Amino acid sequence: MMAGFGHGTRRYPRSRGRTWSRTGPDRATLGIIGVICAVAGFFVLGIILGPVAIVCGWLAMGRTWSRSRPVTALVAFVLGAIDTLLAVVWLAGAAFPGNGVF
Repeated sequence: MMAGFGHGTRRYPRSRGRTWSRTGPDRATLGIIGVICAVAGFFVLGIILGPVAIVCGWLAMGRTWSRSRPVTALVAFVLGAIDTLLAVVWLAGAAFPGNGVF
């Protein structure tokens, strides 16, 4: 309406409430993706899906421990760590001789 009197819309293209970058998924989506990867990692490809869940959970927490965290992000991080640990133990156990491989 009054765009011509020094209140142009070209200088500030974003509104006040939306100043974050919209190029990637938001934190809630990352938390949900992390939980799905962590749960799926218990059944298949835990060595891959576990670290993916950890990264998604960490990014969903905002890469910090200081603030209050969303529950899905924390669940994704913890389940991803457990999943990765179990996968590493399973791979280390399968590497020893005498496990029925030969």
